[in-house]
Amino acid sequence: MALRLMKPLLSSSTCLLYFFFLVGSFWCYKSINAQQAATDPSEVRALNSIFQQWDTQAADTWNISGEPCSGFALSQSDSVFDDPSNNPAIKCDCSFRNNTLCHITSLRVYALDKRGVIPEELLDLPYLTFLKLDRNFFSGRLPAFIGNMSRLGLLSISHNDLSGPIPKELGNLKDLYYLGFGVNNFSGTLTPELGNLVKLGELSINSCGLGGEIPSTFANLVELRTVWASDNAFTGKIPDFVGNKWTKLTSLRFQGNSFEGPIPSSFANLTSLNSLRIGDIYNGSSSLDFVRNLKNLTDLVLRNVLLTGFLPYYITELQSLQKLDLSFNNLTGAIPSNMFTMGSLMHLFLGNNSLSGAIPSQKSEALQTIDLSYNLLSGNLPSWVNSGLQLNLVGNNFSLNSLNIWRLPGLECLQRSFPCNRDAPRYSKFSIKCGGPQIISNGIVFEADYRPLGAATYVVTGAQNWAVSNVGIFADRQNEQYEENTLAQVRGTNTPELYRSSRLSPGSLRYYGLGLENGLYTVNLFFAETGFPDRSSQSWKSLARRVFDVYIQGTRRLRDFDISKEAGGVERALIMNFTVNVTENHLEIHLFWAGKGTYCTPEQGYYGPSISAISVVPNFIPTAIGSKEKNWTEFIIVITVSVVVLALILVFSIFYMKRRKDDDEEEELCPKISDFGLAKLYDDRKTHISTRVAGTIGYLAPEYAMRGHLTEKADVFGFGIVALEILSGRPNSDKSLEGDKIYLLEWAWVLHEKTESLDLVDPNLIEFNENEALRVVRVALLCTQGSPSMRPPMSRVVAMLAGDVEVNGVISRPSYLTDWDFKDLTGRFVAECTQTSIASENNDNHNQNMISSVPGAGEAPIQ
Repeated sequence: MALRLMKPLLSSSTCLLYFFFLVGSFWCYKSINAQQAATDPSEVRALNSIFQQWDTQAADTWNISGEPCSGFALSQSDSVFDDPSNNPAIKCDCSFRNNTLCHITSLRVYALDKRGVIPEELLDLPYLTFLKLDRNFFSGRLPAFIGNMSRLGLLSISHNDLSGPIPKELGNLKDLYYLGFGVNNFSGTLTPELGNLVKLGELSINSCGLGGEIPSTFANLVELRTVWASDNAFTGKIPDFVGNKWTKLTSLRFQGNSFEGPIPSSFANLTSLNSLRIGDIYNGSSSLDFVRNLKNLTDLVLRNVLLTGFLPYYITELQSLQKLDLSFNNLTGAIPSNMFTMGSLMHLFLGNNSLSGAIPSQKSEALQTIDLSYNLLSGNLPSWVNSGLQLNLVGNNFSLNSLNIWRLPGLECLQRSFPCNRDAPRYSKFSIKCGGPQIISNGIVFEADYRPLGAATYVVTGAQNWAVSNVGIFADRQNEQYEENTLAQVRGTNTPELYRSSRLSPGSLRYYGLGLENGLYTVNLFFAETGFPDRSSQSWKSLARRVFDVYIQGTRRLRDFDISKEAGGVERALIMNFTVNVTENHLEIHLFWAGKGTYCTPEQGYYGPSISAISVVPNFIPTAIGSKEKNWTEFIIVITVSVVVLALILVFSIFYMKRRKDDDEEEELCPKISDFGLAKLYDDRKTHISTRVAGTIGYLAPEYAMRGHLTEKADVFGFGIVALEILSGRPNSDKSLEGDKIYLLEWAWVLHEKTESLDLVDPNLIEFNENEALRVVRVALLCTQGSPSMRPPMSRVVAMLAGDVEVNGVISRPSYLTDWDFKDLTGRFVAECTQTSIASENNDNHNQNMISSVPGAGEAPIQ
């Protein structure tokens, strides 16, 4: 009332000041009350005990001055609670007892790799409504007492190492709206009591380890909006109540299970769905009729689910679709003419069906990924086809005349009949370094396979001896990556570099051998898991599992293949061998993801096959090419015998000539040390001795070359120069080169300062270990430091080169390179230092009887 009466008498600025005064007073009052509020002591004790067991502590953003319910813990903002710096985090409610008592209502310990069990002290946090413990390494069982935490609305314990059955007591948490326990090692089945969670809106149980049928009580979960239940061992048919009762669903994922078909027709009721992903159904075919009314779909994946019948016209009415994957089914008939012009469609996968006819003549700009591989398509290619698209047409019936080769080079070799060199084979072996450059290992040349692949691509080599085809898109992944590189030192092999790169695929990866001579072959597949850490690290990232199938010549040879499990751990080499029969001059190796394995560990959208190398060798003696087999065989035999005879004659001639030399001369090559005449006895109690300069320019330490001071570190300097010469394959000076390259040491420093030291390596080296080469360069630069005290002793030099100790010490460009040009230095000391050295040597010999000169030492010229 007073404010209303005074209002006409106050100016606008005064009113504003008064308003701020009131606001400040309000917040001051709130602050005073908040400062007076204290956390329930029993909850403080429980929280301390829990954190002690998990070896963690409160974040700096709360627990100010020892009061847990302070700082960020008082904020009701989700963004503050989820702030990465606020971890572990709690949230408090301080409205109890007239704002004097605080209770902990939320607890988050996220992605900290914490270990231990779920402790019973959680029961002493009775007001907890939010418990998020994802991405740690908690083990043991999920305790039954969780069912007594009756206020819980969110329980998320995914990405841990929990085991045992799901306790039925979880069904007591009637207020749960979110339940997540995916990526664990649970066993048994879904407990029927979970059907009591009638408020549940989200259920995330991918890769949880459970199996069996979905309980009928789950029909009560009518509030469900999101269900992710892929990569489990669920069996039986997908229940009808999913379509009849879960009508509020917006996202449903059932991939990589063991469900039987058909997909229930009741799915037509799920009109709120935005994303539907079902895969890998066994027995019982399905039709696409149920999708007609699902007009809100943006993401539809029905892959490997035994779909039959024609592609219905009404699928083109789903105008919100961005991704459509109907691959690996039994669809027949023609592709609807307007399917490629759907307004929002960007990714289309129709491969591995029995579709026939021609490709639609029109395509929208939005559609950039098209997989039509392994169908029965034929006819001419439409004008929009070009090599810039993600377009895979492998395994169809296009005629060679219809394939405008300049637009899709190599595709003619990968049609259904594999016509290139068929019936006229040219090859009998091939080896591929998957996802990397050419490598020679154990005498085998693994050809490079470093050209980028994409969601629907293929590559045929110029020699048309092998090819690769990839299909699939990494769902929910920000950056598509179809190759993986690692610096990990893979064990169990003498060529770890063979495993430093690998091909990845989110769906289907095929390698082909083309133009092969028919017969039995041994197929060697090289694997190593380098995408995530070993279980011994006890990190949540180590919970990842990569699982896929391997087919060779259309026959499944490996099912649910897990590289790390088979190899006994990660970063371990594994070679799988198979004997196969080539009967039509081509070989197909197919790596196929069937929806199994973890999906978002160690990052979102990380899954699917991986392979490091392939080697295919014949189990027979290769014979002829084409129809002239007999004549070519005889010709090869004659040539071979002739070459062997000539080689033997040449060998015996060389041997005879060598025996006549003197003994001195024989010595999908013996090195000699020739400078003993320069040796002097050195007293290690002295810093140096002075002597006449003798030796070869370029190898002399600067203190010896300029002042005649000889120390044990002078030899270390010379060793450093020799090491650089060995690494670079050139002498320490070469005036035929330009600029900085004339003097080897100066050039080495120029490259080192540019972090381009590997350019120093002899260009004739085809392959070398880059880390070892860099180690040699750093050791050589240490050895050639200007001050003798900065050079390591030879014992440490040897240890550093052997890798027994780290290459440490300050490496800075020596002053003799920065103060003068190196060419001035090497020419200058010849004229200036000889007299000084002679005088110093005479003086030194006079005063030190322990130092004796070997006769002839002073007569060696500087070369």
